[in-house]
Amino acid sequence: MSNQVEIKVPVVGESITEVVVSQWLKTPGSPVALDEGVVSLETDKVNVDVPAPVAGVLTKILKNNGESARVGEVIGYLTPGEVRAEAVEEPRVMPAAQRILAQAGLAPSAAIATGPGGRLLKEDALAAVGKLSDGQKIPLVFAEAEPTAAPPVPARAAIVQPPVPAAVPAPVAPTAPAVPPSPDARVELVPMSPMRRRIAQRLVEAQQTAAILTTFNEVDMSAVQDLRKRWQEAFVQKHGVKLGFMSFFVRASVDALKAFPLVNAQIRGDQIAMQHFYDIGVAIGGGKGLVVPVLRDADSLSLAEIEKKLADFAAKAKAGTLKLEELQGGTFSITNGGVYGSMMSTPLLNPPQSAILGMHNIIERPVGVAGQVVLRPMMYLALSYDHRLIDGREAVQFLVRIKQTLEAPERLLLEL
Repeated sequence: MSNQVEIKVPVVGESITEVVVSQWLKTPGSPVALDEGVVSLETDKVNVDVPAPVAGVLTKILKNNGESARVGEVIGYLTPGEVRAEAVEEPRVMPAAQRILAQAGLAPSAAIATGPGGRLLKEDALAAVGKLSDGQKIPLVFAEAEPTAAPPVPARAAIVQPPVPAAVPAPVAPTAPAVPPSPDARVELVPMSPMRRRIAQRLVEAQQTAAILTTFNEVDMSAVQDLRKRWQEAFVQKHGVKLGFMSFFVRASVDALKAFPLVNAQIRGDQIAMQHFYDIGVAIGGGKGLVVPVLRDADSLSLAEIEKKLADFAAKAKAGTLKLEELQGGTFSITNGGVYGSMMSTPLLNPPQSAILGMHNIIERPVGVAGQVVLRPMMYLALSYDHRLIDGREAVQFLVRIKQTLEAPERLLLEL
Protein backbone atom coordinates (compact mmCIF):
# COMPACT_ATOMS: atom_id res chain seq x y z
CA MET A 1 0.00 0.00 0.00
CA SER A 2 2.70 2.44 -1.04
CA ASN A 3 0.12 4.98 -2.23
CA GLN A 4 -1.91 4.69 0.94
CA VAL A 5 -1.87 7.12 3.86
CA GLU A 6 -2.02 5.59 7.33
CA ILE A 7 -4.63 6.58 9.89
CA LYS A 8 -2.90 6.25 13.27
CA VAL A 9 -4.07 6.57 16.85
CA PRO A 10 -2.74 9.97 17.94
CA VAL A 11 -1.30 10.85 21.32
CA VAL A 12 -4.45 11.70 23.27
CA GLY A 13 -3.06 12.62 26.65
CA GLU A 14 -0.50 11.87 29.31
CA SER A 15 -0.62 8.35 30.75
CA ILE A 16 -3.08 7.20 28.03
CA THR A 17 -1.54 4.38 26.00
CA GLU A 18 -4.65 2.65 24.69
CA VAL A 19 -7.97 3.76 23.22
CA VAL A 20 -11.17 2.09 22.04
CA VAL A 21 -12.53 2.65 18.55
CA SER A 22 -15.89 4.15 19.41
CA GLN A 23 -17.29 4.70 15.92
CA TRP A 24 -16.05 4.96 12.35
CA LEU A 25 -17.55 8.16 10.97
CA LYS A 26 -16.92 7.03 7.39
CA THR A 27 -17.26 3.68 5.60
CA PRO A 28 -14.72 2.27 3.12
CA GLY A 29 -15.23 3.94 -0.24
CA SER A 30 -16.44 7.19 1.30
CA PRO A 31 -14.79 10.48 0.25
CA VAL A 32 -13.09 12.36 3.07
CA ALA A 33 -11.99 15.99 3.10
CA LEU A 34 -8.75 17.18 4.67
CA ASP A 35 -9.10 17.45 8.47
CA GLU A 36 -12.60 15.93 8.39
CA GLY A 37 -13.33 13.50 11.22
CA VAL A 38 -12.81 9.89 10.14
CA VAL A 39 -13.08 7.91 13.34
CA SER A 40 -14.07 8.62 16.94
CA LEU A 41 -11.80 7.20 19.64
CA GLU A 42 -12.84 6.74 23.25
CA THR A 43 -10.59 7.00 26.29
CA ASP A 44 -11.42 6.87 29.98
CA LYS A 45 -11.65 10.66 29.85
CA VAL A 46 -13.26 11.80 26.61
CA ASN A 47 -14.07 10.97 22.97
CA VAL A 48 -11.65 12.26 20.33
CA ASP A 49 -12.34 12.54 16.60
CA VAL A 50 -9.30 11.76 14.43
CA PRO A 51 -9.10 14.12 11.42
CA ALA A 52 -8.10 12.93 7.97
CA PRO A 53 -4.41 13.71 7.34
CA VAL A 54 -5.14 14.14 3.60
CA ALA A 55 -8.15 14.47 1.33
CA GLY A 56 -9.14 11.28 -0.42
CA VAL A 57 -11.13 8.09 0.03
CA LEU A 58 -11.24 5.78 3.05
CA THR A 59 -10.03 2.47 1.63
CA LYS A 60 -9.54 0.12 4.56
CA ILE A 61 -10.49 -0.29 8.22
CA LEU A 62 -8.18 -2.36 10.43
CA LYS A 63 -9.91 -1.89 13.79
CA ASN A 64 -13.67 -2.28 14.09
CA ASN A 65 -15.99 -0.44 16.46
CA GLY A 66 -15.47 -1.58 20.04
CA GLU A 67 -11.92 -2.85 19.47
CA SER A 68 -8.88 -1.54 21.35
CA ALA A 69 -5.85 0.07 19.76
CA ARG A 70 -2.60 1.44 21.13
CA VAL A 71 -1.28 4.96 20.61
CA GLY A 72 0.62 5.06 17.30
CA GLU A 73 -1.09 1.95 15.92
CA VAL A 74 -2.42 2.03 12.34
CA ILE A 75 -6.19 1.53 12.33
CA GLY A 76 -7.04 2.35 8.71
CA TYR A 77 -5.88 3.65 5.32
CA LEU A 78 -6.78 6.55 3.05
CA THR A 79 -6.13 6.85 -0.69
CA PRO A 80 -5.09 10.45 -1.41
CA GLY A 81 -7.08 12.37 -4.00
CA GLU A 82 -8.99 15.58 -4.63
CA VAL A 83 -12.42 15.62 -3.01
CA ARG A 84 -15.19 18.06 -3.91
CA ALA A 85 -16.64 19.91 -0.91
CA GLU A 86 -20.18 18.75 -1.74
CA ALA A 87 -19.02 15.12 -1.95
CA VAL A 88 -18.35 14.89 1.76
CA GLU A 89 -21.73 16.12 2.93
CA GLU A 90 -23.41 13.61 5.20
CA PRO A 91 -26.20 11.63 3.45
CA ARG A 92 -29.71 11.96 4.76
CA VAL A 93 -31.52 8.79 5.79
CA MET A 94 -35.30 8.88 6.11
CA PRO A 95 -36.95 7.15 9.08
CA ALA A 96 -38.97 4.88 6.80
CA ALA A 97 -35.79 3.58 5.22
CA GLN A 98 -34.35 2.80 8.63
CA ARG A 99 -37.47 0.90 9.64
CA ILE A 100 -37.56 -1.12 6.42
CA LEU A 101 -33.87 -1.97 6.67
CA ALA A 102 -34.29 -3.15 10.25
CA GLN A 103 -37.26 -5.34 9.32
CA ALA A 104 -35.39 -6.82 6.34
CA GLY A 105 -32.21 -7.41 8.35
CA LEU A 106 -30.16 -5.31 5.96
CA ALA A 107 -26.83 -3.65 6.83
CA PRO A 108 -25.49 -0.23 5.71
CA SER A 109 -23.55 0.17 2.45
CA ALA A 110 -23.47 2.88 -0.22
CA ALA A 111 -26.61 2.56 -2.38
CA ILE A 112 -28.36 5.75 -3.42
CA ALA A 113 -32.08 6.08 -4.14
CA THR A 114 -33.50 9.14 -5.86
CA GLY A 115 -36.69 10.20 -7.56
CA PRO A 116 -37.19 12.16 -10.76
CA GLY A 117 -34.72 14.97 -11.17
CA GLY A 118 -32.66 13.81 -8.21
CA ARG A 119 -35.31 14.79 -5.63
CA LEU A 120 -35.52 12.87 -2.38
CA LEU A 121 -37.95 9.98 -2.60
CA LYS A 122 -41.27 9.85 -0.80
CA GLU A 123 -41.48 7.32 2.01
CA ASP A 124 -44.05 5.25 0.08
CA ALA A 125 -41.50 4.72 -2.69
CA LEU A 126 -39.29 2.73 -0.33
CA ALA A 127 -41.51 -0.34 -0.16
CA ALA A 128 -39.54 -1.91 -2.99
CA VAL A 129 -36.68 -2.49 -0.59
CA GLY A 130 -38.78 -5.01 1.31
CA LYS A 131 -38.42 -7.36 -1.65
CA LEU A 132 -34.66 -7.63 -1.24
CA SER A 133 -33.35 -10.93 0.00
CA ASP A 134 -31.65 -11.17 3.39
CA GLY A 135 -28.35 -11.88 1.69
CA GLN A 136 -28.27 -8.45 0.06
CA LYS A 137 -26.78 -5.66 2.14
CA ILE A 138 -28.26 -2.59 0.45
CA PRO A 139 -29.58 0.28 2.55
CA LEU A 140 -31.19 3.44 1.31
CA VAL A 141 -29.14 6.63 1.53
CA PHE A 142 -30.79 9.71 0.06
CA ALA A 143 -28.83 12.42 -1.70
CA GLU A 144 -29.38 15.10 -4.32
CA ALA A 145 -28.42 13.97 -7.83
CA GLU A 146 -25.42 15.56 -9.52
CA PRO A 147 -26.19 18.13 -12.26
CA THR A 148 -24.57 15.80 -14.81
CA ALA A 149 -26.34 12.68 -13.55
CA ALA A 150 -27.91 10.05 -15.81
CA PRO A 151 -31.42 10.61 -17.24
CA PRO A 152 -34.33 10.69 -14.77
CA VAL A 153 -35.43 7.41 -13.27
CA PRO A 154 -39.06 6.22 -13.07
CA ALA A 155 -41.32 8.02 -10.65
CA ARG A 156 -41.65 5.21 -8.12
CA ALA A 157 -38.16 4.29 -6.96
CA ALA A 158 -34.72 3.43 -8.24
CA ILE A 159 -31.87 1.77 -6.37
CA VAL A 160 -28.54 2.53 -7.92
CA GLN A 161 -25.45 0.68 -6.78
CA PRO A 162 -22.44 3.00 -7.34
CA PRO A 163 -19.29 1.48 -8.77
CA VAL A 164 -16.87 0.32 -6.11
CA PRO A 165 -13.16 -0.02 -6.89
CA ALA A 166 -11.97 -3.61 -6.78
CA ALA A 167 -9.32 -2.74 -4.21
CA VAL A 168 -11.90 -1.38 -1.76
CA PRO A 169 -13.16 -4.04 0.69
CA ALA A 170 -16.79 -4.28 1.69
CA PRO A 171 -17.81 -2.16 4.68
CA VAL A 172 -17.14 -3.75 8.01
CA ALA A 173 -20.18 -3.91 10.25
CA PRO A 174 -19.71 -2.51 13.77
CA THR A 175 -18.86 -5.10 16.33
CA ALA A 176 -19.66 -5.28 20.01
CA PRO A 177 -17.99 -7.28 22.76
CA ALA A 178 -19.41 -10.79 22.86
CA VAL A 179 -21.67 -11.49 25.81
CA PRO A 180 -22.32 -15.13 26.70
CA PRO A 181 -25.99 -16.08 27.05
CA SER A 182 -27.37 -16.03 30.55
CA PRO A 183 -28.42 -19.43 31.95
CA ASP A 184 -31.21 -17.64 33.81
CA ALA A 185 -33.95 -16.17 31.62
CA ARG A 186 -34.61 -13.56 34.30
CA VAL A 187 -31.07 -12.16 33.94
CA GLU A 188 -30.09 -9.89 31.09
CA LEU A 189 -26.39 -9.69 30.22
CA VAL A 190 -25.37 -6.33 28.77
CA PRO A 191 -21.83 -5.57 27.52
CA MET A 192 -19.92 -2.85 29.36
CA SER A 193 -19.34 0.30 27.37
CA PRO A 194 -15.72 0.98 26.35
CA MET A 195 -15.57 3.96 28.73
CA ARG A 196 -16.95 1.94 31.65
CA ARG A 197 -14.42 -0.87 30.99
CA ARG A 198 -11.59 1.66 30.98
CA ILE A 199 -12.82 3.37 34.16
CA ALA A 200 -13.00 -0.02 35.88
CA GLN A 201 -9.45 -0.79 34.77
CA ARG A 202 -8.07 2.51 36.06
CA LEU A 203 -9.81 2.19 39.43
CA VAL A 204 -8.30 -1.24 39.94
CA GLU A 205 -4.89 0.09 38.91
CA ALA A 206 -5.22 2.91 41.44
CA GLN A 207 -5.79 0.43 44.26
CA GLN A 208 -2.98 -1.84 43.11
CA THR A 209 -0.32 0.85 42.67
CA ALA A 210 -0.97 3.18 45.64
CA ALA A 211 -1.26 2.67 49.40
CA ILE A 212 -4.65 4.37 49.74
CA LEU A 213 -5.82 5.45 53.17
CA THR A 214 -8.80 7.68 54.08
CA THR A 215 -9.23 10.07 56.98
CA PHE A 216 -12.52 11.75 57.96
CA ASN A 217 -13.74 14.91 59.64
CA GLU A 218 -16.91 16.98 59.76
CA VAL A 219 -17.54 20.63 59.06
CA ASP A 220 -20.25 22.99 60.25
CA MET A 221 -21.55 24.67 57.07
CA SER A 222 -23.47 27.41 58.92
CA ALA A 223 -21.06 30.21 58.02
CA VAL A 224 -20.95 29.33 54.31
CA GLN A 225 -24.73 28.93 54.15
CA ASP A 226 -25.27 32.28 55.85
CA LEU A 227 -22.81 34.01 53.53
CA ARG A 228 -24.50 32.55 50.45
CA LYS A 229 -27.95 33.53 51.71
CA ARG A 230 -26.93 37.13 52.41
CA TRP A 231 -25.07 37.74 49.16
CA GLN A 232 -26.61 35.35 46.61
CA GLU A 233 -28.88 37.90 44.89
CA ALA A 234 -26.15 40.54 44.56
CA PHE A 235 -23.67 37.89 43.40
CA VAL A 236 -26.00 36.69 40.64
CA GLN A 237 -26.76 40.22 39.50
CA LYS A 238 -23.10 41.10 39.18
CA HIS A 239 -21.62 37.85 37.88
CA GLY A 240 -24.56 36.13 36.17
CA VAL A 241 -23.98 32.86 38.00
CA LYS A 242 -25.05 31.45 41.36
CA LEU A 243 -22.68 31.24 44.28
CA GLY A 244 -22.41 27.53 45.06
CA PHE A 245 -20.59 25.46 47.63
CA MET A 246 -17.91 24.07 45.33
CA SER A 247 -16.10 27.38 44.87
CA PHE A 248 -15.58 27.58 48.64
CA PHE A 249 -14.19 24.06 48.69
CA VAL A 250 -11.85 24.80 45.80
CA ARG A 251 -10.47 27.90 47.51
CA ALA A 252 -10.20 26.09 50.86
CA SER A 253 -8.38 23.19 49.18
CA VAL A 254 -5.87 25.52 47.53
CA ASP A 255 -5.24 27.17 50.90
CA ALA A 256 -4.64 23.78 52.53
CA LEU A 257 -2.42 22.60 49.65
CA LYS A 258 -0.19 25.62 50.13
CA ALA A 259 0.07 24.81 53.84
CA PHE A 260 0.78 21.10 53.18
CA PRO A 261 2.58 20.92 49.81
CA LEU A 262 3.16 17.16 49.90
CA VAL A 263 -0.56 16.64 49.36
CA ASN A 264 -0.12 18.46 46.04
CA ALA A 265 2.94 16.40 45.07
CA GLN A 266 3.29 13.20 43.03
CA ILE A 267 5.52 10.13 43.11
CA ARG A 268 7.49 9.68 39.90
CA GLY A 269 9.63 6.59 40.12
CA ASP A 270 12.05 7.10 43.00
CA GLN A 271 11.50 10.87 43.07
CA ILE A 272 8.90 13.24 44.50
CA ALA A 273 7.58 15.90 42.13
CA MET A 274 6.80 19.00 44.19
CA GLN A 275 4.24 20.88 42.12
CA HIS A 276 4.14 24.61 42.75
CA PHE A 277 0.87 25.19 40.92
CA TYR A 278 -2.70 24.26 41.76
CA ASP A 279 -4.75 22.61 39.03
CA ILE A 280 -7.87 21.29 40.76
CA GLY A 281 -9.95 18.55 39.14
CA VAL A 282 -13.66 18.67 39.96
CA ALA A 283 -15.76 15.54 39.35
CA ILE A 284 -18.88 16.26 37.30
CA GLY A 285 -21.59 13.87 36.17
CA GLY A 286 -21.67 13.89 32.37
CA GLY A 287 -23.73 12.23 29.67
CA LYS A 288 -21.55 9.12 29.57
CA GLY A 289 -20.40 8.99 33.16
CA LEU A 290 -18.25 10.85 35.63
CA VAL A 291 -15.66 13.21 34.18
CA VAL A 292 -13.08 15.35 35.98
CA PRO A 293 -12.37 18.65 34.19
CA VAL A 294 -9.53 20.69 35.63
CA LEU A 295 -9.54 24.25 36.96
CA ARG A 296 -6.14 25.55 35.86
CA ASP A 297 -4.24 27.78 38.30
CA ALA A 298 -7.16 27.71 40.73
CA ASP A 299 -5.19 29.82 43.20
CA SER A 300 -5.59 32.80 40.85
CA LEU A 301 -9.36 32.42 40.40
CA SER A 302 -12.02 34.33 42.32
CA LEU A 303 -15.16 32.65 43.60
CA ALA A 304 -17.09 34.04 40.63
CA GLU A 305 -14.51 32.82 38.11
CA ILE A 306 -14.58 29.35 39.65
CA GLU A 307 -18.39 29.22 39.51
CA LYS A 308 -18.43 30.35 35.87
CA LYS A 309 -15.89 27.73 34.84
CA LEU A 310 -17.73 25.00 36.73
CA ALA A 311 -21.01 25.96 35.04
CA ASP A 312 -19.29 25.82 31.66
CA PHE A 313 -17.79 22.41 32.46
CA ALA A 314 -21.18 21.06 33.55
CA ALA A 315 -22.84 22.21 30.32
CA LYS A 316 -20.09 20.69 28.19
CA ALA A 317 -20.18 17.43 30.17
CA LYS A 318 -23.91 17.01 29.50
CA ALA A 319 -23.44 17.83 25.82
CA GLY A 320 -20.35 15.63 25.51
CA THR A 321 -18.25 18.50 24.18
CA LEU A 322 -15.47 18.65 26.77
CA LYS A 323 -12.06 18.90 25.15
CA LEU A 324 -9.26 16.53 26.05
CA GLU A 325 -7.05 19.35 27.28
CA GLU A 326 -9.78 20.31 29.76
CA LEU A 327 -9.53 16.85 31.34
CA GLN A 328 -5.78 16.35 31.40
CA GLY A 329 -3.47 16.80 34.33
CA GLY A 330 -4.58 18.08 37.68
CA THR A 331 -2.67 18.09 40.96
CA PHE A 332 -5.60 17.43 43.32
CA SER A 333 -9.25 16.41 42.89
CA ILE A 334 -12.59 17.07 44.59
CA THR A 335 -15.64 14.85 44.28
CA ASN A 336 -19.10 15.63 45.64
CA GLY A 337 -21.15 12.55 46.39
CA GLY A 338 -23.49 14.72 48.41
CA VAL A 339 -25.38 15.81 45.29
CA TYR A 340 -26.53 12.19 44.99
CA GLY A 341 -27.36 11.88 48.69
CA SER A 342 -24.16 10.25 49.94
CA MET A 343 -23.56 10.69 53.68
CA MET A 344 -20.02 9.27 53.73
CA SER A 345 -17.66 7.56 51.30
CA THR A 346 -14.00 6.73 50.69
CA PRO A 347 -13.12 8.28 47.32
CA LEU A 348 -10.46 6.62 45.18
CA LEU A 349 -7.39 8.46 43.93
CA ASN A 350 -7.19 9.84 40.42
CA PRO A 351 -3.67 8.65 39.43
CA PRO A 352 -1.04 10.03 39.38
CA GLN A 353 -2.47 12.45 41.95
CA SER A 354 -1.74 11.71 45.60
CA ALA A 355 -4.99 12.85 47.24
CA ILE A 356 -8.67 13.49 46.66
CA LEU A 357 -11.25 15.28 48.79
CA GLY A 358 -14.74 13.84 49.16
CA MET A 359 -17.73 16.10 49.92
CA HIS A 360 -21.05 14.72 51.15
CA ASN A 361 -24.60 15.82 51.81
CA ILE A 362 -25.43 18.46 54.40
CA ILE A 363 -27.68 17.21 57.22
CA GLU A 364 -28.85 19.01 60.34
CA ARG A 365 -27.40 17.13 63.28
CA PRO A 366 -27.22 17.91 66.99
CA VAL A 367 -23.81 19.21 68.02
CA GLY A 368 -22.44 20.77 71.16
CA VAL A 369 -21.82 24.54 70.95
CA ALA A 370 -20.80 26.60 74.01
CA GLY A 371 -22.15 23.97 76.37
CA GLN A 372 -25.47 23.60 74.56
CA VAL A 373 -26.82 21.04 72.12
CA VAL A 374 -27.98 22.76 68.94
CA LEU A 375 -28.89 21.70 65.40
CA ARG A 376 -26.29 22.65 62.79
CA PRO A 377 -25.93 21.88 59.06
CA MET A 378 -23.09 19.36 59.13
CA MET A 379 -21.11 17.71 56.35
CA TYR A 380 -18.74 14.77 56.59
CA LEU A 381 -15.46 15.26 54.73
CA ALA A 382 -13.17 12.49 53.52
CA LEU A 383 -9.58 12.72 52.33
CA SER A 384 -8.16 9.69 50.55
CA TYR A 385 -4.40 9.89 50.12
CA ASP A 386 -1.38 7.88 49.02
CA HIS A 387 0.26 6.78 52.26
CA ARG A 388 3.55 6.16 50.43
CA LEU A 389 3.98 9.93 50.19
CA ILE A 390 1.68 11.50 52.77
CA ASP A 391 1.82 10.63 56.45
CA GLY A 392 -1.33 10.35 58.51
CA ARG A 393 -0.43 13.44 60.54
CA GLU A 394 -0.25 15.63 57.44
CA ALA A 395 -3.48 14.18 56.02
CA VAL A 396 -5.37 14.85 59.25
CA GLN A 397 -3.98 18.38 59.55
CA PHE A 398 -4.80 19.07 55.90
CA LEU A 399 -8.44 18.12 56.49
CA VAL A 400 -8.59 20.14 59.72
CA ARG A 401 -7.29 23.17 57.79
CA ILE A 402 -10.15 22.84 55.29
CA LYS A 403 -12.64 22.49 58.15
CA GLN A 404 -11.35 25.63 59.85
CA THR A 405 -11.46 27.64 56.63
CA LEU A 406 -15.02 26.63 55.77
CA GLU A 407 -16.27 27.32 59.28
CA ALA A 408 -14.72 30.80 59.10
CA PRO A 409 -14.59 31.68 55.36
CA GLU A 410 -13.30 35.16 56.13
CA ARG A 411 -9.91 33.44 56.63
CA LEU A 412 -9.69 33.23 52.84
CA LEU A 413 -9.87 37.04 52.54
CA LEU A 414 -7.43 37.59 55.37
CA GLU A 415 -5.12 34.77 54.18
CA LEU A 416 -4.93 33.29 57.67
